[in-house]
Amino acid sequence: MPIRSEHTIAFSGLKDGRHDFHYAVGAPFFQDRSDEEVHDADLRVTVELDKSPNMLVTLIHVSGTVQVDCDHCNTPLDFPLEGDQRQIFRFTGQDPDSDDEEIVGLDPHAHEVDLGHYIYECVRLALPIRRVHAPGQCDPEVELSDEPASPNEDTDAPDPRWKALEALKDQRS
Repeated sequence: MPIRSEHTIAFSGLKDGRHDFHYAVGAPFFQDRSDEEVHDADLRVTVELDKSPNMLVTLIHVSGTVQVDCDHCNTPLDFPLEGDQRQIFRFTGQDPDSDDEEIVGLDPHAHEVDLGHYIYECVRLALPIRRVHAPGQCDPEVELSDEPASPNEDTDAPDPRWKALEALKDQRS
């Protein structure tokens, strides 16, 4: 028998209509999914479930902070996060013939649905591709290495190898 997730909603005993569920998500949630990018998290998840006889419509709202590495200096960055995702579960027994990824087929005899995967998906989609500290907040050592060369350095001096090639070119002409 599979272990029941804390994000599983037993909907069979619920009346038709809207129901709200609240969860706290931390680092263990991401460790269970072998996510190496998220080091820590303090997230609040609200799930609005609208139950009807032939489907469940869920709206997942996630807010809080996650700790990831800064893409610029590679030090920990507490990143504020806010995201929403709608997921529809139809009691069809198979995945619908729709190309719409927010519609998922659910066994008509099912009595619960695990939203852990969909919560994880919502968090990952809310994270931007590039995650960096605010200007001036990165590791000072990295900031120094990004500064342009000082004007005293002669970066415009031609490479002596090019002079030799120019001389060969002039000889052939």
